Amino acid sequence: MSTVETTAKPRRWYKSLFVQVLIGIVAGITTGIVFPGLADHCRPLGEGFIKLIKMVVAPLIFLVIVTGIAKVGSMKALGQIGGKALLWFMGATTCALGLGLLVGNLVHPGHGLNIDPATLDTTALDEKTHGAHLPGGVDFVMNIIPTSVFDAFAQNSLLQVLLFSVLFGVALASYSESAPPILMDVIDQALHVIFRIVGYIMYLAPLGAFGAMAFTVGNYGAGSLKSFGILILACYGAALVFIIGLSLVVKLLTGVNAWKFVKYCREEFMLALGTGSSEAVMPRIIKKLDNAGCDRAVVGLVVPTGYSFNLDGAAIYLSLAMMFLAQAVGVDLSLGEQITIMGILILSSKGMAGVPGSAFVALSATAAAIGAFPVAAVALLLGADRLMDSMRVFTNLLGNCLATFVVAKWVGMLDTDKMHAVLDRGIVPDDPDDVASHPHPGHETDTAPVELTKTSRPVEAELAVRNA
Repeated sequence: MSTVETTAKPRRWYKSLFVQVLIGIVAGITTGIVFPGLADHCRPLGEGFIKLIKMVVAPLIFLVIVTGIAKVGSMKALGQIGGKALLWFMGATTCALGLGLLVGNLVHPGHGLNIDPATLDTTALDEKTHGAHLPGGVDFVMNIIPTSVFDAFAQNSLLQVLLFSVLFGVALASYSESAPPILMDVIDQALHVIFRIVGYIMYLAPLGAFGAMAFTVGNYGAGSLKSFGILILACYGAALVFIIGLSLVVKLLTGVNAWKFVKYCREEFMLALGTGSSEAVMPRIIKKLDNAGCDRAVVGLVVPTGYSFNLDGAAIYLSLAMMFLAQAVGVDLSLGEQITIMGILILSSKGMAGVPGSAFVALSATAAAIGAFPVAAVALLLGADRLMDSMRVFTNLLGNCLATFVVAKWVGMLDTDKMHAVLDRGIVPDDPDDVASHPHPGHETDTAPVELTKTSRPVEAELAVRNA
């Protein structure tokens, strides 16, 4: 068996980010249960970590999209990617909303509660939403256009950054061979620098997961589980059914095994669950999808767009929550009213990103639109909403990742050989941006030549062997 110079030395189990985050989550849950008074003190740990990640998300999206588009160099190809991504998002969201309504009709999670909305205190609901409202169609489109480029980056508005990135990438690609190669080299090197910064931030991931989980359990723990047990089980059960169905469809379309992909990205999914935020893992997910055979242009366009347009977990929760609220106040929704709810949520769920308390705003707007029960009933969900985060985050994240594979396959920009090498045979790509495998100069003591094995051979070497 041959050997090669590589920095991908096998790490001990306790150096695995997955293990470290898992320990952080367990410690956070224990702290939240045993010392609930410390919950608020732990909150800055989780929020600080997420803020550090968000700090690099906007420049990362810009650099990924620009480098990807510059390589594609075709407006027609970009239009196909965007159009097919939106078409897939619309279909997935519709199915998720329909499933939520179906489960609500079958399980009746709010039946027998007999709540009088007049007795509910909506003060906490107002504090949660800060008086925000979902933008209308025209406002939503206009909000995609930034006041200035710098404002888009300063506000961390993903769709605004996406718009400028596409324009910049197209303009750069239009120069074709006359484009100065130095500029592309600078942009490409800047992308590696951003990924390296993400690697440094990830050292704090276990601490962030600990703080976020301790705060969640300490403030929203056992009491809410008892009060909303049926609703929570219904939401998680519906999400499981959706994930299984989606995985089967994606398997037929692309050959991607969803379970193997989750295993491949187990560190990112565990961190997303621990922090309750899918944005916390966006940079690493972009890198993982790129390494798994999805073209960078597809990843750069689909992932950030999906964070606004493809919220499958949120869609399941919103439709099921509407059924719960109606049943809790003793209202039987007709088929027509349920179809109306579905139509309203299809549109309103696309404008949720960036709105404070977006789930409550969407529910309040939908309840007001159908007029079947008082809007005040939405305050019932204040105790249960945070406990749905794990379901929403996992389903949203997996849905966006699988959508990236589907769109890449759809437009002929999926390297299936590389995908199977990574997901099916466990080949680990040698990633120059991995801080652990490629440490800072002066800290190379843990690196050494290693023997090629199933789990250490670079993808490029594996493919070269297969093609020989």
